[in-house]
Amino acid sequence: MMLRLALAAALALGIATPAFAQSAEERLAAFRERVERLEDQNDIEVLQATYGYYFDKGMWPEVADLFSRDGRFEYGARGVYIGRERIERALLLFGPERLAPGHLNNHMQLQAVIRVADDGRTATARWQGMVMLSEPGANGIWGVGIYENEYVKEGGTWKIADLHFYVTGMTDYDAGWIRSFIPMEGMSAIFPPDEPPSERYRAFPSNYIPPFSFPHPVTGEPIDVVQPRDDISGRE
Repeated sequence: MMLRLALAAALALGIATPAFAQSAEERLAAFRERVERLEDQNDIEVLQATYGYYFDKGMWPEVADLFSRDGRFEYGARGVYIGRERIERALLLFGPERLAPGHLNNHMQLQAVIRVADDGRTATARWQGMVMLSEPGANGIWGVGIYENEYVKEGGTWKIADLHFYVTGMTDYDAGWIRSFIPMEGMSAIFPPDEPPSERYRAFPSNYIPPFSFPHPVTGEPIDVVQPRDDISGRE
C-alpha cells in the first residue's frame, strides 16, 4: 500500500519539468527502498515470533525449517549446532517432539531492535527473552535472557542464520530470584554440539551483558558495555 502511494505521488510529479522529473524519480527510488526495508523488518519480526510459537509447543521440525541451510543454533552454554538436521536433533534435548501433557515451554521474544542491511540481504536483531518452564513432578522455572540473532534472505525468504540465546538467569518459581539461582546447562554428552559455546559467561547472580549489535540510536556511536570482573569466565 505504501509503495503504491509513493508511485502515485511520483506519477503526479511527472508533469513537471524534466529536471524536476529526474529528482522525483530519485525520490521515488528512495521511497521504494525504504518501503522494502520496512517490509523486511516486518517479515523478520514475524519469523522470530513464529519461532517462539513453534518452540513453545515442541514443534522441532517446524522450528528447524525456519533456519538457513547453514544456520546456527546456540542456547546458553550448550554449544553451537549447525545445519537444519543437526538443529532439529538438538532441539530434542529440550524435550520430546510436540508438547507433552503437563509440560510448559514458553519462550517469548520482546523489545525487538531489528536492523536490515542496506542491500536487504542480511539483518541483525536483539530481543528480550522470557521463559516459563514446567513438567510433572518438578517445580516451575522462570527465566530471562537476551537474543542476539542474525538473519539472511535465502531464495527471497527471510530465515534465521544465527540464533544465540544468552541465558541471563533461571530461578525456581516458588523460591524466586532471591533464594534460587539455577545454573545453565552445559554441552550434552548424548548429542554433543558441532562447536563449543562461542562465549564464556555466567548467568545470574553474575551480570553478563551480551554486546549490542547496533549503535546508540541518537548519537550513532557504538555501545561499549563494561563487564564486571569475572575470573571464572575469563573476564578480568
